[in-house]
Amino acid sequence: MTRRSFSFITAAGATAAAAAAAAPKSKMGICSTSYMTFRRIRDTHEFLEHCAALGAAGIQAGPPADPARLRKRLDELGMWYEGMVSLPKGDGAGFETQIKACKAAGATVVRAGCLLGRRYETFSTMAEWQRFVTESKASLKQAIPVLEREQVTMALENHKDWTADEHIALLKEYAHERLGALVDLGNNVALLDEPHELVDKLAPYAASTHIKDMAYEEDPAGFRMSEVPLGDGKLDLQRMLKAIRQAKPQVRFVLEMITRDPLLVPCLTEKYWETYADRSPRHLARTLAMVRQEKSRGPLPRFTQLSAVESFNKQAQLIAEENNIKTCLNYGREQLSL
Repeated sequence: MTRRSFSFITAAGATAAAAAAAAPKSKMGICSTSYMTFRRIRDTHEFLEHCAALGAAGIQAGPPADPARLRKRLDELGMWYEGMVSLPKGDGAGFETQIKACKAAGATVVRAGCLLGRRYETFSTMAEWQRFVTESKASLKQAIPVLEREQVTMALENHKDWTADEHIALLKEYAHERLGALVDLGNNVALLDEPHELVDKLAPYAASTHIKDMAYEEDPAGFRMSEVPLGDGKLDLQRMLKAIRQAKPQVRFVLEMITRDPLLVPCLTEKYWETYADRSPRHLARTLAMVRQEKSRGPLPRFTQLSAVESFNKQAQLIAEENNIKTCLNYGREQLSL
């Protein structure tokens, strides 16, 4: 790295810090997965301080190491906290520990997901999918008594696993006030759900949200999709937020802006279809027509080409990630009453 490059990075960092210190307050929180690509803030206490500097209203993150300290700091900052937990495994003791830590830090809502990956990448056969469904239902059954006892609501994310109709059927099967949906605005395009229709369906069950915007491009295997700064994509955010606000006025809005390379949705391959019983040609035709009609004018942004080998380019990745989040917060304040 040249002295000139180092000076540029130092100046850029100082400018960013000054801007953050003066950031106007948002009504939107930030999810820790917004920093899952480059900066990767693992510590909940550190994450809180960073989001506070950006003007965020709250955070959605994992259980803190020191719940009492986090709660005290949240009170000082006038911010809120939603937890992020893993579903019960084994005897469920780990899940209960997570819930108690989140509650002690002030959380009344925690986010959870049944699947860490993506349905069409994780499972190759219907039998594998059905085993996952059985295991997920067993975990939810185990979780509910803990949630009820601790008076904490769990928001189950549509995490490229359940279609909208499957998600609703799952929630109806338990029909418990402590189990709701985390409505992610963009994920289910990967399962060929129409995103605005998905929000309309899940809004009555909403306990939390992931606010994002999406852009698309065609691919021989199907299509690619990317989270992009709010307002730069193809989602009708005004319509989606209105649906959630009308159904569940108390639900918080949480930004999830993941800066990463586009994700391939291989919906024109045989493997993609192995785990579906209810996806029809209509779902495929509708989604591909949407992608072709609304595809990005140019290539979707790629970030791994900003090689992490050279420290200057690593800094460029970090700056791009931070700028995307700041852009989203600004757009939320100015255009979405957030």
